[in-house]
Amino acid sequence: VQLVESGGGLVQPGGSLRLSCAASGFTFSSYAMSWHRQAPGKERELVARIWSPGGSTNYADSVKGRFSISRDNANNTVYLQMNSLKPEDTAVYFCHAFRSAYWGQGTQVTVSS
Repeated sequence: VQLVESGGGLVQPGGSLRLSCAASGFTFSSYAMSWHRQAPGKERELVARIWSPGGSTNYADSVKGRFSISRDNANNTVYLQMNSLKPEDTAVYFCHAFRSAYWGQGTQVTVSS
């Protein structure tokens, strides 16, 4: 099983990033997929989740209206589009297969001028 995140980096406040998580080794379409984040000195928190089938979504209040989660079951990939980024969005972002032990290694997102 592998979950490999990409797309993180340094961005100015107000900017955008798109994170990707490529999955392999399990039946991706059978799992809801989540993005979580962990800032220094803070607990890991749920950012967004997308269910399958159906594609319904849930978001943390702090990112509603700014972030959008999507998935491509044909290519075993989940995405997180992040717009209007704020310094408080700075964290390591992880993807996770819901109700499993499958986690990615994380990708750093830094929002700073």
